[in-house]
Amino acid sequence: MYRYLNGGSSCDSRGEIRFVNEFDMSLVRRFYLIKNLNIDVVRGWRGHKNENRWFYPISGSFILQLVQIDNWQNPSKTLPVSQEILTASGDRLLHIPNGYATTIQSIEEDSQLLVFADSVVVDAHKDDYTWDLDYFLNKK
Repeated sequence: MYRYLNGGSSCDSRGEIRFVNEFDMSLVRRFYLIKNLNIDVVRGWRGHKNENRWFYPISGSFILQLVQIDNWQNPSKTLPVSQEILTASGDRLLHIPNGYATTIQSIEEDSQLLVFADSVVVDAHKDDYTWDLDYFLNKK
């Protein structure tokens, strides 16, 4: 099951520090930054049978839809779809374990989402599953 790791922030005369101290980064093998062209762009459905991912909004906010895949070759179209909203002001990191597919959409222009993954990029194509945006009937 996916879960949130709580963080926080600290402000003083020098500025602000944002953190998620309970995030154990020892599993992380790479990271990337998502900045959608505009708020109409929806990335997904993209799933990973083996890869764990952690999502941290740097700026703005995002809607993520999540579905736990039951059969990687032919998933049920009626699987339950969850929706999570990530905001930069929320000071939380979302861990999505292996076995899930997601869509990602910016809610605000110029939003940026930092994504950490526990697989190396040369192996990513071996664990990359995609479906059309209208594949899952229970999407939000």
